[in-house]
Amino acid sequence: AGAIAAALLALTADLTREEHRTKATAVIGAGIGITFALAMVLGPLVADRVGIDGVFWLTAVLAIGGIGVLVWLVPDPPRSAFHRDTSPVPAQFRRILGDPQLARLNLGIGLLHLNMTATFTVLPLTLAGLLPPDGPGQGTVYLGVLVAALVLMVPFVRLSDSRGQIRNVFLGAIAVLALVQAGLGLLAGDTPSLLLLMIGFFTAFMLLEATLPVLVSRMAPPDLKGTAMGAYSTCQFTGAFLGGALGGWLHGATGTNTVYLACAALAVLWLAIALGMRAPPSVSTLLLRVGVRTPDEAAGLADDLLAVPGVTEAVVIGEEGVAYLKVDRRRLDGDALAAYRAEGS
Repeated sequence: AGAIAAALLALTADLTREEHRTKATAVIGAGIGITFALAMVLGPLVADRVGIDGVFWLTAVLAIGGIGVLVWLVPDPPRSAFHRDTSPVPAQFRRILGDPQLARLNLGIGLLHLNMTATFTVLPLTLAGLLPPDGPGQGTVYLGVLVAALVLMVPFVRLSDSRGQIRNVFLGAIAVLALVQAGLGLLAGDTPSLLLLMIGFFTAFMLLEATLPVLVSRMAPPDLKGTAMGAYSTCQFTGAFLGGALGGWLHGATGTNTVYLACAALAVLWLAIALGMRAPPSVSTLLLRVGVRTPDEAAGLADDLLAVPGVTEAVVIGEEGVAYLKVDRRRLDGDALAAYRAEGS
């Protein structure tokens, strides 16, 4: 089912112009994050009213609704084409997987989702054991925790974006995740402590979830962003599966606290590996339609584009008629760059 994400991005690329594609994929990513948060709140409420099987029936209804949206509301693209910024290039997987910086990020998203799904094999049980029978349900608790975490993460997102501190914020969030997991395994013996640790967990998780794709985008070659994101998504879903399997096995074999402590140990391992990551440049990806070119013309155009102030990387795919750029928008000379845009695009 995770393959839906790749098909969704490919369809989005067919329906958007190059200059709007990054915004469109960002909106989709935000939508995924918001619905994840809503599911955390609504899942327990649905289960309380119609049982666990009702949650699965609701999932089936939502899936059918998604098909309806696709059939009746999403337009058919006028043409379907290959887009290197959203679709993988299989021949380049070896290059992407061998990049040490991207490998750290792929391992990171795998460990993050392993941590999340393993934690949620036992966290609802811990919470149920501490909540009073006549108190708020788990859905209400998750809602309060998520709202608090969203408020806490905002200043760190701004810090990472505006002051170039994304690496430090990223490493700090991993450290918080490790400390919270250790706290859940050793200290969460009462409701206030558990709630504070849950707020810390969700703050770190959502901050990492928002930061990792940005890091991948900045570190991936401009013409292989889709390939890099394909490897990233594969590691993400693999981590989610392994976390559920590991969490369930550890809980059955050794108990709840061992799951939390194992997650803390994996977060410490992730932090040790992530410390070797270099600070990414503060750049963004930009696509420019330049018209079909011969290989020699494409190579010469790439050199010309690199001479434009603010362009830090340029790859021109002549047969596609597209230039894939990394740009520093604070220094970018938009007028000079526009001179290379193909007429009518």
